This record gives sequence, C-alpha cells and structure tokens, in this order.
Amino acid sequence: MVDMRVRIGNVTLKNPIMPASGAFSTDLAQVMDLNRLGALVAKTVSREFRAGNPPPRVAEVEGGMINSIGLPTKGIEYFLHHQVPDYKRFTPPLVGSISATTIEDFEAMARDVSKSPIDILEVNISCPTRDPKGGNFALHEEHTFNVMRLIRTTTDKPIWCKLSPNAGDVVAIAKAAEAAGADALVVSNTILGLKIDTKTFRPVIGNKFGGLSGPGIKPIIVRMVHQCAKAVKIPIIGCGGIVKVEDVVEYMLAGASAVMIGYLIFRNPSGLIAIIDGLEEWCAKRGFARVADLTGAMIDAAPQETYAAAAAPIG
Repeated sequence: MVDMRVRIGNVTLKNPIMPASGAFSTDLAQVMDLNRLGALVAKTVSREFRAGNPPPRVAEVEGGMINSIGLPTKGIEYFLHHQVPDYKRFTPPLVGSISATTIEDFEAMARDVSKSPIDILEVNISCPTRDPKGGNFALHEEHTFNVMRLIRTTTDKPIWCKLSPNAGDVVAIAKAAEAAGADALVVSNTILGLKIDTKTFRPVIGNKFGGLSGPGIKPIIVRMVHQCAKAVKIPIIGCGGIVKVEDVVEYMLAGASAVMIGYLIFRNPSGLIAIIDGLEEWCAKRGFARVADLTGAMIDAAPQETYAAAAAPIG
C-alpha cells in the first residue's frame, strides 16, 4: 500500500492531485468522486462582478490551447454565500483563490475571504489575460513582496502564491513571495501567447492575447519548478500541461510536492481520478512506499565530458 499523502506546509493532502483554479467546479461531481481529490480549488474571485474578456475566448493550438477568459466572477458576496457552502459539501480542503487590481484591495479580499470556511488562500497575482500589458504583480519582485507581505498580516490561514511564467526572473519572484511570508508557491499560470487566423489575418482570441496551456508548455514549467525548488525552502505546487501519470512524476522529481491540473479537465475531466490511481500504481511498481519521496528526487549529476558522453553505450 502506497502512502499517497503529501504535506504542503502545515496542510496534509490525501494525495498530490488537485484541479487548477478556473478549470474546475462542483458540477464535475456528476462525472467523478470529488472526495478523492487532494484538494478542491475554486475559481479565482474578485470583489466585484466581472463579465470577463470578449469572445472568442478559447482556441486550440498544437500541443494545447490558448484562452483569454479574463477572470469572470459573480463577486465576493456570491462566492462567500453560495460557492463556499457548495464546495464545503465535500471533504477535501478548499482552496479559495483571490484576485485584485491594487495592493489595498488584495489585503481586503484576503481578510474577507479568510473569514469564510476556506482552508487555504491562493493569491493569484499572475493572471496573464487580465492585463496583457503587464499589470500583474507577479512580474515584479517588489510588487510581489509588498502584496504578499500585506496579505500575510491579514490571515493565519495558509497562503499559496500563484506565480507567472511570464516574469523575467521567476526565481527572484519566488524568493520575494517566500520572504513576504507565503507558505507555498504555485508554479505557474499560463504563458502569454498570440494565435492569428491566416484566413482573416485577425487574432483568434477576442482579447488578442491569450494564456497558453497544455502539454507544449510542460517542459518550460518543469524547469521553473526545479529552479524555484532549488532557491526556496517552502513547498512548490507544479501546474502546467499535465495529461498523464508520468507528467506528475516528472514535476515531483523536479521538486514539486503536489500538482494542479487544468488543461486535462477540458479534455477528460475524470482523468484526474485516473491519474490518482495511476500514480499509486506507478509508485508501487517502482518500489516507492510514499509518493512524497518522489519530491526532488531527480538525479542531478554533473554532465560528462563531451567525448565521454558520446562514447557511452545507449541503454
């Protein structure tokens, strides 16, 4: 029997598999047992109603999809009075995800949402399609530190900081979030991209730019997870392009303690449960008694000399 539990700071999850914010709702209880997930992650909420970005919002690309949803939300009051009770019908810890446009509103959002029965607060300072011109806190060390430090003073609940792969130096951002008091990092959000319709010469997304997700971005995010894991002491949750068990293993070997899955939910929602089962089976076959032992287990040997590597046998 494999011990599938993982620890994210002072929170223990029954397994390392959870949905990514924005790709999940309790409606999925119709096709899977939500109580089997490591945690439930609500869609990012802001204080006021947001209609989101203009359509078209989603387009397929080779190796994934590009989307510009724009964080639509019915606002904090609806979230607190309707969505939170709906999620709390299930047993996994609930991660409430928040967004705001100013440091002061982030502080107020954190304070108000933390008073609800959520178990963990995800601070989404990284949505690339809310302000494609670069107005995300996670693109700047100082902004990241300032907003996370202020949020830390408002709540005793665990805080997970969601980073952006669009930052020039994601490791510096990770260090800033840790220094400000984040309990864990989510690495990461989608990569800002552009797809053009060659028939009309127009962007396929109504907001022009969109966030790229799917298997095509996974090697980039795995690299970021590994770099951040080497630089910080707090746990990391990997997020990007996971569609099979081996993807989860790869993230954990790179240094992730758990993962969030988004793109797969659009393809096959019940795939999350298949990955939980498959990960347990993979660990049993490879002799891992604890899935947590995979975290950071990548063999990071020094590279061989060029000619020695070329002469080495294949196998």
